[in-house]
Amino acid sequence: MLRLQIETGTWFARGSRRKTACILFVLALASGLLGACAPHRTYNYEEIVAEYSQQASAEVPTPQQDFKPDPTLLEQPIGMAEAIRIALHNNPDIEMAASRIRQSEATIDEANAAFWPTLGIYTEFLAGDAPSAYLFKKIDQRKLPPNVDFNDPGFFRNFESGVAARYNLYRGGRDLLRRRIAETGVEISRLDQSTVENALVASVIQTYYSTLAAKDFKKIAAQSIDTVTAQLKDVVVRYEAGGALKSEVLSLQVRLAQAEAELIQAQNHYELALASLANLLGGDADIRMELTGEEWQLPELPPDYAAGMERALGMRPELLKVRQQLIASKMSLDETRGEYMPQLDLQAKTYFDDPDLAYDADRVNWTVGVILNWDLFSGFSTGARLNRARAVLDEMLAADRKATQSIQLDVKTAYLRKSEAEARLAVTRASVAQAEEALRLVRREYEGGSATIVRYMDAELARNRARIVETSALYDARKARADIGRALGYFGTQGFEIKN
Repeated sequence: MLRLQIETGTWFARGSRRKTACILFVLALASGLLGACAPHRTYNYEEIVAEYSQQASAEVPTPQQDFKPDPTLLEQPIGMAEAIRIALHNNPDIEMAASRIRQSEATIDEANAAFWPTLGIYTEFLAGDAPSAYLFKKIDQRKLPPNVDFNDPGFFRNFESGVAARYNLYRGGRDLLRRRIAETGVEISRLDQSTVENALVASVIQTYYSTLAAKDFKKIAAQSIDTVTAQLKDVVVRYEAGGALKSEVLSLQVRLAQAEAELIQAQNHYELALASLANLLGGDADIRMELTGEEWQLPELPPDYAAGMERALGMRPELLKVRQQLIASKMSLDETRGEYMPQLDLQAKTYFDDPDLAYDADRVNWTVGVILNWDLFSGFSTGARLNRARAVLDEMLAADRKATQSIQLDVKTAYLRKSEAEARLAVTRASVAQAEEALRLVRREYEGGSATIVRYMDAELARNRARIVETSALYDARKARADIGRALGYFGTQGFEIKN
């Protein structure tokens, strides 16, 4: 701390305009120097990213410690387990959550600083003719002249340099509560990261299954084109030979156009699903990925809603986060009450005084003292902060109740959708078997000449649609089971492991 302090004292009264002008000049010069030292830099997005992105990514903790990040993995065939690992390391939401944890940890360090003494050095320059300042500074210089006229001691100047220390002895317990609030903040940030991980893993599973389903839809559409194309060639040959009607050729051409449109639609859905998956894995949406189709088996989950709800109340990170916030708000309320208590500080200072900076160890000064500060009236500001802290606590109580009800609904919905998806899968499998048999019979009748080509194409179309519905129901059932894991908070627990 460098402090320039000049007191004019009675100079204006005595008409010392020259001295006053000098003082004003020094003040203006000091102000100009400080303004020149102020930082004047421009901030550029590209420069900030280039400077910090690589360093920041190196500091992000990897949820799976044995996983070695490699960007080229997105270019290799990816199974579901590998997709989850890549997402947990590369997704920017995970990086953001990890950064919030580091912010909370820094808050703990900041709170711990209150338990350490503060130490600083300073130098000041003082000049004037104020009698009190003259006497005190001359005495501290150990150069008080004899026969001083206390009413008009004259002009003096003084340089003072020293070391000052301060240590808080008591503050109503506020420092301890602030540290505990900061520690709770770290736990809240970790639960926030668990929430992000839980939702991310569920999204990767859902999108992976959606991509596999879109890939199967594309295969079904391609097979339909092959079937219709073969039939069209056969009918064209028979039509040219006079054994088929022109309407049959036109019907097959229309059906072929429909099949080609369905293939284009299926291809677009597949490309969009791949882009969505690449986005979740922290990659470019234009990157070309290949999926192995190797699935990841979920662990055994609670068999019914009651058991699942009991587990969710102890695992779901959103609920645990709200409860930690409730604890933090109660500590914040108690910390605010501590403002009504006095503050006790220990202060010490050792310093030198001399008019010409000629400090001497024989003339060192020191002081040690205890200072008690107690705000008896603060304009009702403490009471206002106390009311605000109480309102925050009330809000957290309501948020806890809302979170519990929301999770209850989420878990119940997940179990009901699982039952619905499994029932729909059983029905669609029966529908596919029926459609396959109907197509077989119509094909036989068509080959025997007793069924028209339109009826045959309708049966083939019904079979393909049944297969699409079955494929959709199959992956919906698997996604519904994964959604139960998300609703229980399983993917955000510390013990969560990914095994092929």
